[in-house]
Amino acid sequence: MITALLRTVVWQNVRHHPWRTLAAVVAVMLGVALGLSVQLINASALTEFSRAVRSVQGQPDLELSAAHGSLPESLYGVVATQPSVALASPWLDISALARRVDRAPNENVALRVLGTDTLSVAAMAPALTPRAAEGADRLAIVAPDTVFLNVAALKALDIADAELPRAYLHLQSGATQRRVQIAGTIAAPGAPTAVMDIGAAQDFFARAGELSRIDLQLREGLDLAKLRRDWQSLPGWPGNVLISAPGDTNERVGNLSRAYRVNLTVLALVALFTGAFLVYSVLALGVAQRAPQLALIAVLGVTPQQRRVLVLAEAGLIGVIGSVLGVALGAALAALALRLLGGDLGGGYFAGVQPQLQWSGATACIYGLLGVMAALVGGWWPARQALALPPAQTLKGLGAMTRAPHKPWLGLALLVASAALASVPPVQGIPVAAYVAVGLLLIGGIALLPWIVQGLLRLALPLARTRVLPLLTAERAHRMRGVAAVAVGGVVASLSLAVALTAMVSSFRASVSQWLETVVPAPLYVRAAGLPSGDDAAIFSSAQIRAISRLGDVERLQAQRVSSLRLSATQAPLTLIAKPIAGSRVEAALPLVSAPLEARSGTIPVYVSEAVQALYGVHVGDEWPELSRALQPQAGSADPQASTRFFVAGIWRDYVRQFGAVVIDAADYARITGDARTSDLAIWPGANTDPVSLQRQIGEAVPGSALDFTTSGAIRARSLAIFDRTFAVTYWLQIVAIAIGLFGVAASFSAQVLARRKEFGLLAHLGLTRAQILGVVAGEGAAWTSIGAIAGTTLGIAVSAVLIFVVNPQSFHWTMDLHLPWPRLALLALALIAAGTLTAWIAGRAAAGKSAVLAVKEDW
Repeated sequence: MITALLRTVVWQNVRHHPWRTLAAVVAVMLGVALGLSVQLINASALTEFSRAVRSVQGQPDLELSAAHGSLPESLYGVVATQPSVALASPWLDISALARRVDRAPNENVALRVLGTDTLSVAAMAPALTPRAAEGADRLAIVAPDTVFLNVAALKALDIADAELPRAYLHLQSGATQRRVQIAGTIAAPGAPTAVMDIGAAQDFFARAGELSRIDLQLREGLDLAKLRRDWQSLPGWPGNVLISAPGDTNERVGNLSRAYRVNLTVLALVALFTGAFLVYSVLALGVAQRAPQLALIAVLGVTPQQRRVLVLAEAGLIGVIGSVLGVALGAALAALALRLLGGDLGGGYFAGVQPQLQWSGATACIYGLLGVMAALVGGWWPARQALALPPAQTLKGLGAMTRAPHKPWLGLALLVASAALASVPPVQGIPVAAYVAVGLLLIGGIALLPWIVQGLLRLALPLARTRVLPLLTAERAHRMRGVAAVAVGGVVASLSLAVALTAMVSSFRASVSQWLETVVPAPLYVRAAGLPSGDDAAIFSSAQIRAISRLGDVERLQAQRVSSLRLSATQAPLTLIAKPIAGSRVEAALPLVSAPLEARSGTIPVYVSEAVQALYGVHVGDEWPELSRALQPQAGSADPQASTRFFVAGIWRDYVRQFGAVVIDAADYARITGDARTSDLAIWPGANTDPVSLQRQIGEAVPGSALDFTTSGAIRARSLAIFDRTFAVTYWLQIVAIAIGLFGVAASFSAQVLARRKEFGLLAHLGLTRAQILGVVAGEGAAWTSIGAIAGTTLGIAVSAVLIFVVNPQSFHWTMDLHLPWPRLALLALALIAAGTLTAWIAGRAAAGKSAVLAVKEDW
């Protein structure tokens, strides 16, 4: 029977109003497509990124690396002779700049150079096995001035295979710059990479006696946990050595982008949430328009349950069609994005990766089911309306929308549950409970709309009693608060999402801008051009810094060293920043969240970012033994027996380094490591200084190194421009949400005015003109959308508070202050009220004509 009813009742309505149904299908399709495409892009990028990491690192059973700095080469002899080790492979990992010898110095390409035992690398990492070019010397793989490049490096440097082995490069790392020959290729995928003999690399980059890591293949049948404990108990075993397994590397790669990927997926699924409201609006309008038909088939024997199933079946069909189209569109969007943008969607986690689409039928089915579920949720309330339809009253045109709403306890319970869930900690770094809290907050706020409408209109009634038309508007809106809640529910949902996104982005931008004022105080910054922050970017020696500080145009100079620090095999590296902070006001140098502690006797104060506090569980006043083990005095340090007891003296905000940063005084760092080189210079030029002349003088003080000069204004402008570009998608989501909300208002008012034709006819018989009737309808629209704007703005601010104070700290481990852009929010609300009033007026024009007057005769 349901199939026959779909064909005779629903299909005829679709034929006469195809655009409404098409809009609902498109809404579901876009929601499914956006969510699926983001998931496929991220999954493909993560798979390719992991494959590239595995190809470069090979398939070792264990990997030894230093928590900070490098490993001593003597450690290789210790582990290689252990009975449990079948093969040991040493590596030196260098970040360098490369350019063809016939190209300008500003045409450098970032190149990862791997030094390894080129004779045995095939057993550990086959993709890094050097393949000599035709015509190359047989001993080129061990020659001191030859490298082997992967396809990405050849492409970036614009070198054709036919040019090998007669092509040459300039390689620069730190202050070292030399010429090398390209003797062949390697098969490794991923970012530009080069391989050379490890002994040649140590000599070439002045890293004698240093290793970046040691890969080990073990004999079978060993207990890895016991093996780690045995090695760590060996005499002279360095305390800063990390022993990790391949699974640790895979987990670390996944952790790098997990929060970003999940939040991006949730943001994409907002389209499904608003799509559910659009399905609701379309079906509510359809039920109202087909009310006489539904009443007639009820008289003919169709039960209330069958009427409900009929509406749910219509919603299900919309969901199925939209989901099928959405899966196809999502796959196409993912393939197109991977081809045009690679695997990076703005987070920077997979920059440089060019993955192929990794199709997942299970993922497509999940998102398809989400689309169907969203449509069914949207059709649930119209299905209840069809279930409760009184046939006799409906056939007389009296409708069935006058029932009193339920008690407010459900809405209040949802708000209480939302508040409770907002305090639940994240699950593996994902704020699952906070997302549920946002959903319950929205649903609970919308469920309380009838009482919000009643309360606000009760305040407005005394003002409307002096004039007839406002009285008609206010009285009906007050008596029909349940209808009002249905009418403005979509507006409240869409406006609250728009307000929440606006408030969150505005708060984040204001906090970032304020943060930049603190962390970028100097007018001019100098660093090595093209090199990432790390040991390879530390190009300024103590003598060079003194020479620059003595320049006549330099009023003040502050140097800092940036390097990486790994305290866990499964966590992404921390950033270690050494800068002069002892004896100065730390509050002026760092954006602290609270007052710092005084230095303790026998300890070294460090200042950690909020991410370190969240990820490693350290708090102000705590000693940090893990950091003490990682930063032990190294060979060449001023005091090899120096104490390295660290304690956390303060917490500071950092919006750049998601996985944490630690600030230590530069003098303490140099005393522990014996390395006084720095990577970044902050310079305060004197008055009336010529910038070009100053840059030339600094370049002469650091000969042979390509330098990057940046002003603080340029850094702030570039940072905020990147921020605005990253969050541009939120503005489109706001537009989509508001458009869907207005469509819901139009659908609701259209449904109501169609059911109120007799009421309008009676008003016309009583003397009201068509313009006055339209004024009543427009007044109701203004009253209801005003209430919706107030409720939506309030609810949106509450949602933004959850996003700012719960979701962001749990996802990205940083906090921000709430900055509400009141002018923008007021403009958004006023524009919505004006659009809602106009929409109601347009919807009322058709029902307030001559047919409304004639409709009164239908009862006689």
